[in-house]
Amino acid sequence: MTESADWQYSKCVIKSFKHDGSLHRVWLENWQVPAKRLHAGQDPSKTWVLINEYTTVQESNGREWSSRVPAVTYFLPDRWYNVVALLEEEGVRYYCNMASPPYRYEGVLTYIDYDLDVVVMPDGTSMELDRDEYDLHRETYRYGEAIEERLEAELRTLRAAIAAGSFPFDDAEARSYYEQWKRRMTAEEEGRRHDGRNGYGNSRQQKPFGFQDQGSESSQGG
Repeated sequence: MTESADWQYSKCVIKSFKHDGSLHRVWLENWQVPAKRLHAGQDPSKTWVLINEYTTVQESNGREWSSRVPAVTYFLPDRWYNVVALLEEEGVRYYCNMASPPYRYEGVLTYIDYDLDVVVMPDGTSMELDRDEYDLHRETYRYGEAIEERLEAELRTLRAAIAAGSFPFDDAEARSYYEQWKRRMTAEEEGRRHDGRNGYGNSRQQKPFGFQDQGSESSQGG
């Protein structure tokens, strides 16, 4: 049984760069929520939701580490920030990155990281991070007046969304996205084990039901 692409989770790599084009960080395994599975009121042209769990992360210096908690990341193509909902035992912590709008081609999603971050703790308190790094890089990389003004305006928009508790700052919604994805992953793993026990594992070459590898020839873009 197969599903249309609008219902399939698609796997991709996330790469962030600095303003000069140098690689900043890579998240190796992520799954984009398909258009048909976005929650009510969310436009797939304006909201991309990606999920990862214990994925390998590569730093620009070659160091690798694994994420320790599930994450639901909201990429907003018309905004200059993205928001990562970290599903921790104590509650949901949001890590907000000031960044260029995302771009996705086949199995890779990219954006430019602009240093400034805002963290929202489970109790609702928030704090800005890395202003000193931003001040250094805006001179080193020559961001320019237009980008600096846009980033400050977008930072105000982000802070307003945090204060209002508006999208995407909804703990229940983030957990719902993760749990829906996890149920599908678990069901597919059980299906593969069942096929293996019945001797079908080596003969089946089809993709898992509900998932789409964006690196395949049959899958173009996202």
